[in-house]
Amino acid sequence: MKISKRHLLNYSILIPYLLLSVLGLIVVYSTTSATLIQEGKSTLQLVRNQGIFWIASLFLIALIYKLKLGFLRNERLIFIVMFVELILLALARLIGIPVNGAYGWIKVGPITIQPAEYLKIIIVWYLAQRFSKQQDEIAVYDFQVLTLNQWLPRAFNDWRFVLLVMIGSLAIFPDLGNATILILVSLLMYTISGIAYRWFTTILGLLAGVSMISLTAIRIIGVEKFSKIPVFGYVAKRFSAFFNPFNDLAGAGHQLANSYYAMVNGGWFGLGLGNSIEKRGYLPEAHTDFVFSIVIEEFGFVGASMILALLFFLILRIILVGIRAKDPFNSMVAIGVGGMILVQVFVNIGGISGLIPSTGVTFPFLSQGGNSLLVLSVAIALVLNIDASEKRAKLIREYESQTVEGL
Repeated sequence: MKISKRHLLNYSILIPYLLLSVLGLIVVYSTTSATLIQEGKSTLQLVRNQGIFWIASLFLIALIYKLKLGFLRNERLIFIVMFVELILLALARLIGIPVNGAYGWIKVGPITIQPAEYLKIIIVWYLAQRFSKQQDEIAVYDFQVLTLNQWLPRAFNDWRFVLLVMIGSLAIFPDLGNATILILVSLLMYTISGIAYRWFTTILGLLAGVSMISLTAIRIIGVEKFSKIPVFGYVAKRFSAFFNPFNDLAGAGHQLANSYYAMVNGGWFGLGLGNSIEKRGYLPEAHTDFVFSIVIEEFGFVGASMILALLFFLILRIILVGIRAKDPFNSMVAIGVGGMILVQVFVNIGGISGLIPSTGVTFPFLSQGGNSLLVLSVAIALVLNIDASEKRAKLIREYESQTVEGL
Protein backbone atom coordinates (compact mmCIF):
# COMPACT_ATOMS: atom_id res chain seq x y z
CA MET A 1 0.00 0.00 0.00
CA LYS A 2 1.53 3.29 -1.15
CA ILE A 3 0.34 6.62 0.32
CA SER A 4 1.71 9.90 -1.02
CA LYS A 5 2.88 12.49 1.53
CA ARG A 6 1.30 15.35 -0.36
CA HIS A 7 -2.13 14.15 0.80
CA LEU A 8 -0.99 14.23 4.44
CA LEU A 9 0.30 17.80 4.64
CA ASN A 10 -0.54 19.47 7.98
CA TYR A 11 -2.09 22.80 6.98
CA SER A 12 -2.64 23.79 10.63
CA ILE A 13 1.16 24.20 10.78
CA LEU A 14 1.91 25.32 7.21
CA ILE A 15 -0.68 28.14 7.05
CA PRO A 16 0.37 29.86 10.34
CA TYR A 17 3.99 29.56 9.19
CA LEU A 18 3.18 31.28 5.87
CA LEU A 19 1.12 34.00 7.58
CA LEU A 20 3.86 34.75 10.11
CA SER A 21 6.54 34.78 7.40
CA VAL A 22 4.60 37.25 5.24
CA LEU A 23 3.83 39.38 8.30
CA GLY A 24 7.54 39.25 9.12
CA LEU A 25 8.42 40.71 5.70
CA ILE A 26 5.94 43.56 6.28
CA VAL A 27 7.36 44.26 9.75
CA VAL A 28 10.95 44.16 8.46
CA TYR A 29 10.08 46.74 5.81
CA SER A 30 8.30 48.92 8.36
CA THR A 31 11.13 48.81 10.91
CA THR A 32 14.03 49.29 8.48
CA SER A 33 12.78 51.70 5.80
CA ALA A 34 13.15 54.89 7.90
CA THR A 35 16.75 54.10 8.89
CA LEU A 36 17.70 53.13 5.33
CA ILE A 37 16.31 56.43 3.99
CA GLN A 38 18.46 58.31 6.51
CA GLU A 39 21.50 56.38 5.28
CA GLY A 40 20.66 57.13 1.65
CA LYS A 41 20.01 53.47 0.79
CA SER A 42 17.10 51.70 -0.87
CA THR A 43 14.17 51.11 1.49
CA LEU A 44 13.85 47.60 0.06
CA GLN A 45 17.43 46.53 0.79
CA LEU A 46 16.88 44.52 3.98
CA VAL A 47 13.39 43.26 3.18
CA ARG A 48 14.74 42.08 -0.19
CA ASN A 49 17.46 40.06 1.56
CA GLN A 50 14.84 38.64 3.94
CA GLY A 51 12.66 37.73 0.97
CA ILE A 52 15.52 35.88 -0.73
CA PHE A 53 16.09 33.80 2.40
CA TRP A 54 12.36 33.08 2.62
CA ILE A 55 12.15 31.90 -1.00
CA ALA A 56 15.16 29.66 -0.35
CA SER A 57 13.39 28.43 2.78
CA LEU A 58 10.29 27.43 0.79
CA PHE A 59 12.44 25.34 -1.54
CA LEU A 60 14.11 23.72 1.49
CA ILE A 61 10.72 22.93 3.03
CA ALA A 62 9.59 21.23 -0.19
CA LEU A 63 12.85 19.26 -0.39
CA ILE A 64 12.95 18.18 3.28
CA TYR A 65 9.27 17.22 3.22
CA LYS A 66 9.92 14.70 0.44
CA LEU A 67 12.93 13.08 2.12
CA LYS A 68 12.75 9.88 4.14
CA LEU A 69 13.37 10.48 7.84
CA GLY A 70 15.79 7.57 8.09
CA PHE A 71 18.77 9.69 7.00
CA LEU A 72 18.36 11.89 10.10
CA ARG A 73 19.24 8.95 12.33
CA ASN A 74 22.67 8.55 10.74
CA GLU A 75 25.12 9.24 13.57
CA ARG A 76 28.03 9.81 11.21
CA LEU A 77 26.05 12.46 9.31
CA ILE A 78 25.23 14.27 12.55
CA PHE A 79 28.89 14.45 13.59
CA ILE A 80 29.94 15.65 10.12
CA VAL A 81 27.37 18.46 10.36
CA MET A 82 28.56 19.35 13.87
CA PHE A 83 32.20 19.37 12.76
CA VAL A 84 31.38 21.70 9.85
CA GLU A 85 29.42 23.90 12.27
CA LEU A 86 32.46 24.19 14.58
CA ILE A 87 34.63 25.21 11.62
CA LEU A 88 32.10 27.89 10.66
CA LEU A 89 31.99 29.15 14.25
CA ALA A 90 35.80 29.40 14.29
CA LEU A 91 35.78 31.26 10.95
CA ALA A 92 33.09 33.62 12.25
CA ARG A 93 35.42 34.60 15.09
CA LEU A 94 38.59 34.81 13.02
CA ILE A 95 37.36 36.54 9.86
CA GLY A 96 33.83 37.51 10.89
CA ILE A 97 32.46 41.03 11.17
CA PRO A 98 31.74 42.45 14.68
CA VAL A 99 28.26 43.78 15.47
CA ASN A 100 27.75 45.76 18.71
CA GLY A 101 30.89 44.27 20.28
CA ALA A 102 30.05 40.65 19.41
CA TYR A 103 31.39 38.52 16.57
CA GLY A 104 29.55 35.71 14.82
CA TRP A 105 28.75 36.83 11.29
CA ILE A 106 30.51 35.76 8.09
CA LYS A 107 29.93 37.95 5.05
CA VAL A 108 29.83 36.10 1.72
CA GLY A 109 29.10 38.65 -0.99
CA PRO A 110 25.67 40.20 -0.30
CA ILE A 111 24.74 37.41 2.13
CA THR A 112 25.67 37.30 5.83
CA ILE A 113 25.86 33.90 7.55
CA GLN A 114 25.41 33.51 11.31
CA PRO A 115 26.60 29.98 12.20
CA ALA A 116 25.38 30.20 15.82
CA GLU A 117 21.75 30.24 14.61
CA TYR A 118 22.11 26.78 13.10
CA LEU A 119 23.27 25.31 16.40
CA LYS A 120 19.67 25.38 17.69
CA ILE A 121 18.29 22.82 15.26
CA ILE A 122 21.55 20.83 15.27
CA ILE A 123 21.39 20.31 19.04
CA VAL A 124 17.71 19.29 18.89
CA TRP A 125 18.60 16.82 16.13
CA TYR A 126 21.67 15.44 17.95
CA LEU A 127 19.99 14.95 21.34
CA ALA A 128 16.85 13.41 19.79
CA GLN A 129 19.00 10.88 17.92
CA ARG A 130 21.11 10.15 21.01
CA PHE A 131 18.29 9.77 23.54
CA SER A 132 15.86 7.92 21.26
CA LYS A 133 18.29 4.98 21.01
CA GLN A 134 18.24 4.46 24.79
CA GLN A 135 14.50 4.38 25.49
CA ASP A 136 14.39 0.80 26.79
CA GLU A 137 17.26 1.40 29.21
CA ILE A 138 15.85 4.77 30.36
CA ALA A 139 12.50 3.11 31.14
CA VAL A 140 14.29 0.82 33.60
CA TYR A 141 17.24 2.81 34.95
CA ASP A 142 15.94 6.39 34.53
CA PHE A 143 18.48 9.23 34.24
CA GLN A 144 21.41 7.00 35.24
CA VAL A 145 21.51 5.68 31.66
CA LEU A 146 22.18 9.19 30.35
CA THR A 147 24.73 10.14 33.00
CA LEU A 148 26.43 6.72 33.24
CA ASN A 149 26.38 7.19 37.04
CA GLN A 150 28.93 9.99 36.64
CA TRP A 151 28.18 13.62 37.35
CA LEU A 152 30.98 14.77 35.03
CA PRO A 153 31.60 13.45 31.50
CA ARG A 154 34.70 11.28 31.12
CA ALA A 155 34.58 10.51 27.41
CA PHE A 156 34.74 12.71 24.33
CA ASN A 157 31.61 11.10 22.89
CA ASP A 158 29.58 11.77 26.05
CA TRP A 159 26.62 13.97 25.03
CA ARG A 160 27.40 16.37 27.89
CA PHE A 161 30.94 16.91 26.64
CA VAL A 162 29.66 17.44 23.08
CA LEU A 163 27.18 20.06 24.34
CA LEU A 164 29.90 21.74 26.41
CA VAL A 165 32.06 22.13 23.30
CA MET A 166 29.21 23.29 21.05
CA ILE A 167 27.64 25.76 23.47
CA GLY A 168 30.95 26.78 25.02
CA SER A 169 32.23 27.77 21.60
CA LEU A 170 29.78 30.69 21.65
CA ALA A 171 31.78 32.27 24.50
CA ILE A 172 34.47 33.33 22.02
CA PHE A 173 32.09 35.76 20.30
CA PRO A 174 30.54 36.32 22.94
CA ASP A 175 26.92 35.37 22.23
CA LEU A 176 24.91 35.35 25.45
CA GLY A 177 21.55 35.17 23.65
CA ASN A 178 22.08 32.03 21.61
CA ALA A 179 23.97 30.37 24.48
CA THR A 180 20.94 30.95 26.73
CA ILE A 181 18.57 29.48 24.14
CA LEU A 182 20.82 26.43 23.61
CA ILE A 183 21.14 25.72 27.35
CA LEU A 184 17.38 25.91 27.84
CA VAL A 185 16.68 23.77 24.75
CA SER A 186 19.22 21.18 25.95
CA LEU A 187 17.53 21.03 29.36
CA LEU A 188 14.17 20.62 27.62
CA MET A 189 15.48 17.74 25.50
CA TYR A 190 16.90 16.10 28.63
CA THR A 191 13.57 16.31 30.46
CA ILE A 192 11.61 14.78 27.53
CA SER A 193 14.14 11.98 27.02
CA GLY A 194 12.00 9.57 29.04
CA ILE A 195 13.39 10.24 32.52
CA ALA A 196 10.99 10.52 35.48
CA TYR A 197 8.87 13.68 35.57
CA ARG A 198 10.14 14.66 39.00
CA TRP A 199 13.49 15.55 37.44
CA PHE A 200 11.80 18.23 35.32
CA THR A 201 10.71 20.19 38.40
CA THR A 202 14.12 19.59 40.00
CA ILE A 203 15.98 20.96 36.98
CA LEU A 204 13.56 23.90 36.67
CA GLY A 205 14.06 24.73 40.35
CA LEU A 206 17.85 24.52 40.05
CA LEU A 207 17.81 26.74 36.96
CA ALA A 208 15.67 29.36 38.70
CA GLY A 209 17.88 29.19 41.80
CA VAL A 210 21.13 29.57 39.88
CA SER A 211 19.66 32.49 37.90
CA MET A 212 18.56 34.32 41.06
CA ILE A 213 21.91 33.73 42.79
CA SER A 214 23.81 34.95 39.71
CA LEU A 215 21.74 38.13 39.39
CA THR A 216 22.05 38.82 43.12
CA ALA A 217 25.83 38.29 42.98
CA ILE A 218 26.19 40.67 40.03
CA ARG A 219 24.07 43.25 41.86
CA ILE A 220 26.21 42.97 45.02
CA ILE A 221 29.58 42.84 43.25
CA GLY A 222 28.62 45.66 40.92
CA VAL A 223 28.28 45.79 37.17
CA GLU A 224 31.50 47.76 36.76
CA LYS A 225 33.60 45.06 38.43
CA PHE A 226 31.73 42.35 36.54
CA SER A 227 32.51 44.09 33.24
CA LYS A 228 36.27 43.62 33.85
CA ILE A 229 35.91 39.83 33.62
CA PRO A 230 37.19 38.63 30.19
CA VAL A 231 34.45 37.88 27.66
CA PHE A 232 31.70 39.44 29.80
CA GLY A 233 32.53 43.07 29.06
CA TYR A 234 29.71 43.73 26.61
CA VAL A 235 27.29 41.56 28.60
CA ALA A 236 27.71 43.76 31.68
CA LYS A 237 25.93 46.67 29.99
CA ARG A 238 22.84 44.52 29.54
CA PHE A 239 22.77 43.71 33.28
CA SER A 240 23.23 47.39 34.13
CA ALA A 241 20.16 48.27 32.07
CA PHE A 242 18.19 45.39 33.59
CA PHE A 243 18.62 46.66 37.17
CA ASN A 244 17.49 50.21 36.33
CA PRO A 245 17.49 51.46 32.72
CA PHE A 246 16.55 55.02 33.75
CA ASN A 247 19.79 55.49 35.69
CA ASP A 248 21.74 55.75 32.42
CA LEU A 249 19.35 56.87 29.68
CA ALA A 250 22.18 58.03 27.45
CA GLY A 251 24.14 54.79 27.85
CA ALA A 252 23.31 51.25 28.89
CA GLY A 253 19.65 51.98 29.70
CA HIS A 254 18.89 53.80 26.45
CA GLN A 255 17.63 50.75 24.57
CA LEU A 256 15.38 49.30 27.26
CA ALA A 257 13.96 52.70 28.23
CA ASN A 258 12.99 53.42 24.62
CA SER A 259 11.48 49.95 24.41
CA TYR A 260 9.16 50.98 27.27
CA TYR A 261 8.34 54.24 25.49
CA ALA A 262 7.45 52.34 22.30
CA MET A 263 5.07 50.00 24.13
CA VAL A 264 3.40 52.92 25.95
CA ASN A 265 3.05 54.86 22.67
CA GLY A 266 1.19 51.92 21.12
CA GLY A 267 -1.59 51.79 23.69
CA TRP A 268 -4.42 49.38 22.96
CA PHE A 269 -4.72 49.80 19.19
CA GLY A 270 -1.36 51.23 18.08
CA LEU A 271 -0.24 54.17 15.98
CA GLY A 272 -0.75 52.31 12.71
CA LEU A 273 1.57 50.38 10.41
CA GLY A 274 4.64 52.46 9.55
CA ASN A 275 3.85 55.20 12.10
CA SER A 276 6.25 54.18 14.86
CA ILE A 277 8.18 57.03 16.48
CA GLU A 278 10.83 54.96 18.25
CA LYS A 279 12.09 53.22 15.10
CA ARG A 280 13.22 56.58 13.68
CA GLY A 281 16.59 56.44 15.40
CA TYR A 282 15.45 56.43 19.03
CA LEU A 283 15.34 52.66 19.66
CA PRO A 284 18.54 50.84 18.58
CA GLU A 285 18.08 47.40 16.98
CA ALA A 286 14.40 48.16 16.35
CA HIS A 287 14.38 45.65 13.49
CA THR A 288 16.04 42.75 15.37
CA ASP A 289 16.13 42.31 19.17
CA PHE A 290 13.42 44.90 19.94
CA VAL A 291 11.17 44.40 16.94
CA PHE A 292 8.23 43.34 19.10
CA SER A 293 8.33 46.69 20.91
CA ILE A 294 7.77 48.34 17.52
CA VAL A 295 5.02 45.82 16.72
CA ILE A 296 3.23 46.87 19.93
CA GLU A 297 3.75 50.54 19.07
CA GLU A 298 2.28 50.17 15.57
CA PHE A 299 -0.35 47.46 16.14
CA GLY A 300 -1.14 48.12 19.81
CA PHE A 301 -1.50 45.53 22.54
CA VAL A 302 -4.58 44.10 20.81
CA GLY A 303 -2.79 43.58 17.47
CA ALA A 304 0.38 42.28 19.15
CA SER A 305 -1.71 39.84 21.22
CA MET A 306 -3.32 38.49 18.04
CA ILE A 307 0.13 37.92 16.51
CA LEU A 308 1.26 36.15 19.69
CA ALA A 309 -1.91 34.03 19.64
CA LEU A 310 -1.12 32.92 16.06
CA LEU A 311 2.46 32.10 17.04
CA PHE A 312 1.40 30.15 20.14
CA PHE A 313 -1.15 28.25 18.02
CA LEU A 314 1.69 27.22 15.69
CA ILE A 315 3.86 26.15 18.64
CA LEU A 316 1.05 24.11 20.20
CA ARG A 317 0.33 22.35 16.90
CA ILE A 318 4.03 21.47 16.59
CA ILE A 319 4.17 20.11 20.15
CA LEU A 320 0.97 18.17 19.50
CA VAL A 321 2.69 16.40 16.60
CA GLY A 322 5.41 15.31 19.03
CA ILE A 323 2.91 14.13 21.66
CA ARG A 324 1.01 12.02 19.12
CA ALA A 325 4.12 10.55 17.48
CA LYS A 326 4.76 6.87 18.23
CA ASP A 327 8.43 6.93 17.29
CA PRO A 328 10.64 8.37 20.10
CA PHE A 329 12.98 10.14 17.68
CA ASN A 330 10.10 11.82 15.84
CA SER A 331 8.48 12.79 19.13
CA MET A 332 11.63 14.38 20.55
CA VAL A 333 12.41 16.34 17.37
CA ALA A 334 8.88 17.80 17.16
CA ILE A 335 8.67 18.70 20.86
CA GLY A 336 12.24 20.05 20.70
CA VAL A 337 11.35 22.32 17.76
CA GLY A 338 8.22 23.59 19.52
CA GLY A 339 10.18 24.15 22.72
CA MET A 340 12.96 25.93 20.83
CA ILE A 341 10.54 28.47 19.34
CA LEU A 342 8.68 28.88 22.66
CA VAL A 343 11.89 29.52 24.61
CA GLN A 344 13.01 32.09 22.02
CA VAL A 345 9.69 33.94 22.31
CA PHE A 346 9.80 34.07 26.11
CA VAL A 347 13.47 35.13 26.26
CA ASN A 348 12.87 37.90 23.70
CA ILE A 349 9.71 39.25 25.36
CA GLY A 350 11.36 38.97 28.77
CA GLY A 351 14.28 41.04 27.49
CA ILE A 352 12.25 43.86 25.88
CA SER A 353 9.98 44.12 28.92
CA GLY A 354 12.78 44.10 31.50
CA LEU A 355 11.67 40.88 33.18
CA ILE A 356 15.08 39.33 32.44
CA PRO A 357 18.35 40.86 31.20
CA SER A 358 18.34 41.54 27.47
CA THR A 359 20.27 38.79 25.69
CA GLY A 360 20.09 39.88 22.06
CA VAL A 361 17.68 37.10 21.07
CA THR A 362 15.57 37.84 18.00
CA PHE A 363 11.80 37.37 17.82
CA PRO A 364 10.77 34.38 15.65
CA PHE A 365 9.60 35.30 12.12
CA LEU A 366 9.27 39.06 12.77
CA SER A 367 12.89 40.09 13.38
CA GLN A 368 15.11 40.92 10.42
CA GLY A 369 17.54 38.06 9.94
CA GLY A 370 17.60 35.57 7.11
CA ASN A 371 19.55 32.95 9.06
CA SER A 372 16.95 32.85 11.83
CA LEU A 373 14.14 32.52 9.28
CA LEU A 374 16.03 29.74 7.48
CA VAL A 375 16.52 27.76 10.71
CA LEU A 376 12.85 28.17 11.63
CA SER A 377 11.82 27.01 8.15
CA VAL A 378 14.02 23.91 8.31
CA ALA A 379 12.56 23.13 11.74
CA ILE A 380 9.00 23.53 10.40
CA ALA A 381 9.87 21.28 7.43
CA LEU A 382 11.12 18.53 9.77
CA VAL A 383 7.90 18.70 11.80
CA LEU A 384 5.74 18.56 8.65
CA ASN A 385 7.71 15.53 7.46
CA ILE A 386 7.41 13.84 10.86
CA ASP A 387 3.66 14.48 10.98
CA ALA A 388 3.10 13.08 7.48
CA SER A 389 5.32 10.05 8.17
CA GLU A 390 3.50 9.27 11.41
CA LYS A 391 0.10 9.58 9.70
CA ARG A 392 1.21 7.32 6.86
CA ALA A 393 2.58 4.71 9.28
CA LYS A 394 -0.72 4.78 11.18
CA LEU A 395 -2.77 4.30 7.99
CA ILE A 396 -0.56 1.38 6.94
CA ARG A 397 -0.97 -0.25 10.37
CA GLU A 398 -4.75 0.15 10.19
CA TYR A 399 -4.87 -1.22 6.65
CA GLU A 400 -2.75 -4.24 7.59
CA SER A 401 -4.86 -4.97 10.68
CA GLN A 402 -8.06 -4.81 8.60
CA THR A 403 -6.50 -7.11 6.01
CA VAL A 404 -5.59 -9.66 8.68
CA GLU A 405 -9.10 -9.49 10.16
CA GLY A 406 -10.57 -9.99 6.69
CA LEU A 407 -8.59 -13.19 6.27
